[in-house]
Amino acid sequence: MRNSRLPLTETVYYLLLVFKKPTYGYLAIKEIEELSEGDVRIAAGTMYGAIENLLKSEMIVQVSSENERRKMYQTTAYGNEVLEEEVARLSHCVRVWEKLNR
Repeated sequence: MRNSRLPLTETVYYLLLVFKKPTYGYLAIKEIEELSEGDVRIAAGTMYGAIENLLKSEMIVQVSSENERRKMYQTTAYGNEVLEEEVARLSHCVRVWEKLNR
């Protein structure tokens, strides 16, 4: 049975991906823009709303930071599980596409 959180939005997908290692919001914005080759740009307001939602859904957690002005976040085991399920779902979609377009 598919996880009720799927499919992920692009924003949530990239956030779970970049928060696999402890990261703060502004750096995450820059990393997402780089990873997506400029296709995904997240505004600060969108970022912090998404972080709040991911915290509430327990897909990320705030972790300690050496710089008290920066809040650091990291993907939880549950968040990683959801991310892996999304990657499997997308991979299946690609396989179906390739099969039907040979």
